[in-house]
Amino acid sequence: MEPVQTWNQVYDPFGNPWLSTLAASVPVIALLAMIASGRVKAHIAAVLALVLAFALAVGAFGMPLGLATRASLLGMVTGFFPIGWIILNVIFLYRLTVEKGWFAILQQSVAGITTDRRLQLLLVAFAFGAFFEGAGGFGTPVAVTGAILIGLGFSPLAASGLSLIANTAPVAFGALGAPIQGLASVTGYDPYVLGAMIGRQLPVFSLIVPFWLIWVFAGFRGMVQVWPAILICGGAFAAAQFGISNYVNPWIVDIGASIAAMGALVLFLKVWKPATIWTSPALRGNDPSIGYGAPRPVALGAGVPSDLPRAPVATGRTATSSEIALAWLPWIILSVIVAIWGTGWFKAIVNPIFTWKYEVPGLHNVIMKVPPVVAKAHPEGAVFLFTYMSYTGTGVLIAALISGALMRFSPVRLVTAYVETIWVLRYSLVTIAAMLALGVLTRYAGVDATLGLAFAGTGILYPFFGTLLGWLGVALTGSDTASNVLFGGLQKITSEQLGLSGVLMASANSSGGVMGKMIDAQSIVVASTATGYFGQEGKILRFVFWHSIALACLVGGLVMLQAYVHPFTAMVIHVP
Repeated sequence: MEPVQTWNQVYDPFGNPWLSTLAASVPVIALLAMIASGRVKAHIAAVLALVLAFALAVGAFGMPLGLATRASLLGMVTGFFPIGWIILNVIFLYRLTVEKGWFAILQQSVAGITTDRRLQLLLVAFAFGAFFEGAGGFGTPVAVTGAILIGLGFSPLAASGLSLIANTAPVAFGALGAPIQGLASVTGYDPYVLGAMIGRQLPVFSLIVPFWLIWVFAGFRGMVQVWPAILICGGAFAAAQFGISNYVNPWIVDIGASIAAMGALVLFLKVWKPATIWTSPALRGNDPSIGYGAPRPVALGAGVPSDLPRAPVATGRTATSSEIALAWLPWIILSVIVAIWGTGWFKAIVNPIFTWKYEVPGLHNVIMKVPPVVAKAHPEGAVFLFTYMSYTGTGVLIAALISGALMRFSPVRLVTAYVETIWVLRYSLVTIAAMLALGVLTRYAGVDATLGLAFAGTGILYPFFGTLLGWLGVALTGSDTASNVLFGGLQKITSEQLGLSGVLMASANSSGGVMGKMIDAQSIVVASTATGYFGQEGKILRFVFWHSIALACLVGGLVMLQAYVHPFTAMVIHVP
């Protein structure tokens, strides 16, 4: 049997780093520009950007046509599993609760805790969303919180954009520490050391982001009016995030911090109320989404069923405590199952049995990643692990089926509702598949590494720009885990060459990356899908874009201080 001929990645195809970097940036710039314009539908923009990236990989970077085709197909499948699989089943569960009127009761119960929209945002978008980020990640928090906020009556742009802004500080510890595990795998650093380092960067932003979130929604004066509640919520989260990451482990940080934040806020609201109740569901100032798709949430529901008017909210009656408990039950079931699904012991039980391992022929170990991106040349694996039982989306589907049975849906209605959900999400699923294909293709082609090398050449400013490299990685791939795997090794090599702490810069890649989560096209599509704001992805992107850049620059500034002014991590943490 003849050995498979390998192909070495090329990082400067034009013999000019500036020109090569400019060429490498074209697909992502084109994608974001098309989405931001609002004139090109997201699924069409994603497909066009993929075609552009394919032409660039083959025509400019010299990637063989067969390799580019296989990498694109692998990315498409990765888009469906696990990302699309999560969104499909979360929205399926949401539609079921809408159809039976249980979601309206949940809305009433949240309003019972507080009718102030600012505090509802803290509770749902920041604290509750962090729980789902910690347990499931990969789009789950934005899908869930976006659906809840739209059900609470928030405008589509507010529900979408604010869910994205809130889902930042928890991301580095998401999916039970998956980004940190990925970072450890490519750097060789102890994940506990990396988790502790990240735990000395992100708590600062766990305090900032809640204030930022409410400021964006209600303006400065509106934020100041509820500053004690924001401080309690963000402070509890930040303290728990620091303590657990530094003294326990990096796997349960978000779970513990989110519970601490929710508990602290709910208890605080029992003894404190804002002087003015903020009832407007729209963004302060101009909100182009007001009235979009009204009445809501029919856009994601299965239509208004005949029994919905008998729901207590529809009749103006206050729901009883037992009805509220039942309304929360599907989401409690979802939380428990997703938490179980994310644990290592569960995966260790089911993955050996329910896994299909497929090494992509003609792609697996054929592409060579070479210096200076890595210390020495090594082949890139291309394995699709179809761990269908341990996928978070599978847990969500099980939770939806259990909840559907509790809501007394017939098996036939569950099947037809699922088919309806697939039809509603058809364009979103195509978009996600195309975007993941774009990300996987550019990674295997070395296009992403070309962009990374441009950041690595910034010398004394590297702590700042290295942090922005993580931001770029997440904006490109849609995943902090993928960004860490993509650029973690480069961060280590470059920082050691510059005499900086490798642990610091590897961690900065993850901490900076969390701010790119709100502008990655995949997350924007998840948000627009969850809120029924279909075809308006450009408005969401324009809304969150500058917030993403500003917060990423603040993270970069903090890392600069740690590197040169107060290297507070390296003094305490032993670098192996």
